[in-house]
Amino acid sequence: MKALALAAALLLASPLAAAEISTHVLDLASGVGGKDVPVTLARRQADGGWTEIAAARTDANGRIRSFGDAARFAPGLYRLQFDLSAYPDDKTARFFPEITLTFRVDDAAGHYHVPVVVSPFGYSTYRGN
Repeated sequence: MKALALAAALLLASPLAAAEISTHVLDLASGVGGKDVPVTLARRQADGGWTEIAAARTDANGRIRSFGDAARFAPGLYRLQFDLSAYPDDKTARFFPEITLTFRVDDAAGHYHVPVVVSPFGYSTYRGN
């Protein structure tokens, strides 16, 4: 019985039990993924401040499939910040040059896919899968 309890404790402490966070930028005007968009991921600290824990750029399909070591994504509040100031090119003035999404991770073993759908004068988000 002790061996079973130890195995369960090790599984819960392993990266397999850590939340996964991914995102996707979909350009509604062009109907394609928003490529090469800089995105930062931050976690809210006990004092209310934010600590950046990862940064990445969207791939050719507008996706960031992983922000690295999932073991860092314990339950708590997280924030994705999308820098759209140069998207789709640096000549286009964006009405929303920056989009910030705050969300809660409750399940340490869950997958949190938080996409953003953008258009020239609006955006929308949801929890995907």
